[in-house]
Amino acid sequence: MPSTLPTAPSAEPAPLFKPCTDGMRLGLGGAPLGNLFEAVTQEEAGELMEAAWADGCRSFDTAPHYGHGLSERRMGLSLWQRPRAELSLSSKVGRLLLPQAQAARAQHGYVEIAPFVQRWDLSATGMRRSVEDSLQRLGLARLDAVFVHDIDAQTHGADAPGVLSLVLEQSLPALRQLQAEGLVGGIGLGVNDHEVVGQVLAHADLDCLLLAGRYSLLDQSALPRLLPELQRRGVALALGGVFNSGILAKRVDAREQPTFNYAAAQPQWLNKALRIQAVCDRHQVPIAAAALQFALSHPAAQIVLLGARKPSEWQQARANARRAIDPALWHELKQEGLLPHDAPTP
Repeated sequence: MPSTLPTAPSAEPAPLFKPCTDGMRLGLGGAPLGNLFEAVTQEEAGELMEAAWADGCRSFDTAPHYGHGLSERRMGLSLWQRPRAELSLSSKVGRLLLPQAQAARAQHGYVEIAPFVQRWDLSATGMRRSVEDSLQRLGLARLDAVFVHDIDAQTHGADAPGVLSLVLEQSLPALRQLQAEGLVGGIGLGVNDHEVVGQVLAHADLDCLLLAGRYSLLDQSALPRLLPELQRRGVALALGGVFNSGILAKRVDAREQPTFNYAAAQPQWLNKALRIQAVCDRHQVPIAAAALQFALSHPAAQIVLLGARKPSEWQQARANARRAIDPALWHELKQEGLLPHDAPTP
């Protein structure tokens, strides 16, 4: 494993993620547009993209994984005629899509998807093909950021050490070459696991990071070490999964079997969420508003990416970001041991 890799062109973080035109640091995540868990029609996808743009959204994130290219095609259809300099668009690499006529129409949590199967390819050749394939689906000539997707041990199991070596030896150097050619802007990781980020940063520089679920009102596992390190190194951070795949998106009700990390919430997480819900109730604050404002309050976060299926969900998120919250709520959460005392709050 190499001790160092080619460094980023500058120590200063590039303005990779654009805020909304009114300054709100929200962007649109593309997983729902790939039919995550339930189908979204082409018309509904177009309505969402139009509404988000009209509301001032200028940062968009997608991936080949999201519906086997469906999310990329839908985002590209809406964005390719927009003023390119006004928007920030990111996608991901690591999985190639191979056509297969008999491919299942439901895979990896996505339904009614395109007839492809996935193949992991983190080689230098795979990086170039993945970026070029994404640009073809999007109908664009450049990505503002590209994230190496899901390189954690939970995804790869016993192969994870080899995956890490391959990322360091081939993936990241190949992406730096694509960066030099102007096909991509910032390069980084798109992961749900904060520990693998530290393993990469021990050997390589990153321009950006998309971290999902590990800095939220419920789970602050990235707070002690990773977030300060990102600030120190000037890594542009996009936070995803701030509702932890559903449990914080609406009022917590144990009878509804809420999800955490894309599965039924385990008792320790459900119990903690119920305690947070009780504090929010005492202050008459929707838990989704508290979750969103908590994530936005950390100075390392350039933007928070939100998955939405319809304009009303996007607009509700904007309303939650603006909602007045009494500082006493944050004080009580810390006093109850539900937030670390050193966690930044609004």
